[in-house]
Amino acid sequence: MSSTRDLSIPPVIKTSKPDTELATFAAGCFWSVELVFQRKHGVLQTQVGYTGGSKAEPTYKEVCAGSTGHAEAVRLEYDPKKISYNTLLTAFWNKHNPTQGNRQGNDLGSQYRSAIFYHSEDQRKLAEASKHKVQEDYEQPVTTEILPAGTFYPAEVYHQKYLENGGQCAAKGSEENIRCYG
Repeated sequence: MSSTRDLSIPPVIKTSKPDTELATFAAGCFWSVELVFQRKHGVLQTQVGYTGGSKAEPTYKEVCAGSTGHAEAVRLEYDPKKISYNTLLTAFWNKHNPTQGNRQGNDLGSQYRSAIFYHSEDQRKLAEASKHKVQEDYEQPVTTEILPAGTFYPAEVYHQKYLENGGQCAAKGSEENIRCYG
């Protein structure tokens, strides 16, 4: 039986150990968002990809064209005994400006929107509460979407750990400045 799967696309990550959980965040260009979470103690693995849209198995080019409805996102597996979902939410909020709508900095388009894709009802409740609290820090409305996690399509292999592979530090606990380029 032959497969038509593009071998440049890795398989989607799943929980690899008992008692671990998944989390999915979109906060602009996925390269720097991934590096933020790679550096967190308790995050076991990360993967960049696309979610929240309507096109099955989208390519980077299609997502960048804005025709898929997907956001660039990071899916991660974490150990809730070592890092809480609230700590992940704090890292998410600190990474970007959640009032910018369909952009982050110079990156324009719905693929760069702010979104939390929850994997459980507990995650939804925590995300909603944190959004409400974060709103207190901004005059403009926080535009972050909070949606159930749907199908996650991993990005092409060359996008995975892009900044780490480019020489930036991904060591747990690192606070080095993240330089995003592309």
